[in-house]
Amino acid sequence: MCTAATYRTKDFYFGRTLDYEFSYGEQVAITPRNYCFPFRHLADMPSHYAMIGMAHLEGEYPLYYEAVNEAGLGMAGLNFVGNAYYQACVQDKDNVAQFELIPWILSQCASVGEARRLIGRINITDTRFSEAFVPAQLHWMIADRNECITVEAVREGLQVYANPVGVLTNNPPFNQQMFHLNNYMKLSPKDPQNQFSDRLPLKAYSRGMGAMGLPGDLSSQSRFVRASFVKLHSVSGTDELQSVNQYFHILGSVDQQRGCCEVGSGKYEVTIYTCCCNADKGIYYYTTYGNHQITGICMHDTDLSESRLSTYPLEQGEHILYIPAKI
Repeated sequence: MCTAATYRTKDFYFGRTLDYEFSYGEQVAITPRNYCFPFRHLADMPSHYAMIGMAHLEGEYPLYYEAVNEAGLGMAGLNFVGNAYYQACVQDKDNVAQFELIPWILSQCASVGEARRLIGRINITDTRFSEAFVPAQLHWMIADRNECITVEAVREGLQVYANPVGVLTNNPPFNQQMFHLNNYMKLSPKDPQNQFSDRLPLKAYSRGMGAMGLPGDLSSQSRFVRASFVKLHSVSGTDELQSVNQYFHILGSVDQQRGCCEVGSGKYEVTIYTCCCNADKGIYYYTTYGNHQITGICMHDTDLSESRLSTYPLEQGEHILYIPAKI
């Protein structure tokens, strides 16, 4: 499935993994300020904040998986199968189709506070993008450098949770993910101490036994615990290279390798891509399953006053630096 996380050093970073058994041909997409977003139940938006993120392109429309806007706000949609529930259109609400939610929020909001106010007026609808696309069952993480929330559309209505860890995976609902952390309150990066029994001479038997008991399986709940622990204990320098490097190591803790998570006969989830967005500078970094070299694209290298999308196919194929052996 997927894992999203925030990270802050000198700058604010936002990103995610996308774990699935196949790719939809996604590309990095920059939506400039004057690209006209058409909305199904609301007026078109001819001007807005520019944004950069990963998207599946249908014609000239970017179906964003995640993105950050030029104001420094980030948003990601993650699978929430079996729990997501969208409504038909209702009166006295801003009716926003599920696939429109990321551009609807990022087009208008510069902060989580502004997003909260906008979300208070919306109804997420089950409107299809087209007959070929069933509405994806998702929940969302929205974050700026100061605050993070999780948004879930469920049968009980639209739920907005404060997200103090800045991490989101898939099921169960976010409040249950957070509650489950209570089971791991004794986790520590330090060597374990004997609390099993004072009648047994138990001791650490090797160097580096920190985080003893941290779950290592690929379930979404275990990934939530693992990514939260790794992020909250992460130590790095504050410059761009050190921060980006550390961010990829944080999400590397939940990387999925082909063969370990079977979802059908001969089908396996893998981490199709991992991304890290410097939300302050508008730089989108990513790696793919087949290419561990970090690729970076800066939205400010394009003309953000334009009206047409800029898209960048993913760099595929492993890039290996060969060092000639000296004779």
